[in-house]
Amino acid sequence: MSKDTVVIGASPSEEKYGYKATVSLKRHGHKVYPIGIKEGKIEGQEIITDRPLIQNVDTVTLYVGAQNQDGWKDYIFSLKPKRVVFNPGTENEVFEAEVRAKGIEAVEACTLVMLSIGNY
Repeated sequence: MSKDTVVIGASPSEEKYGYKATVSLKRHGHKVYPIGIKEGKIEGQEIITDRPLIQNVDTVTLYVGAQNQDGWKDYIFSLKPKRVVFNPGTENEVFEAEVRAKGIEAVEACTLVMLSIGNY
């Protein structure tokens, strides 16, 4: 089943995990919205550099460190996702508690691993 996913921290750099996650999500049949601060493309898809309101978001997957997450909180909550995935290096107990308090599932996991083992 396709899950509309917002990748926060998408990058045009192929070495970055936000890039790799966008590619893998698309290959697994998910609709992906790559959002980042640098303009560019990921396999032909434009990186979104503003913060559009996106409907029916299942998952937000984070590739932004805890020190840079505060500026994203209101946007993430406006998307009303079912879950937020805190990838390795993005763990943030305070933000995770805020996510849960809004009735959203907070998961500390690696999106790439979840996809590879079929439990995304």
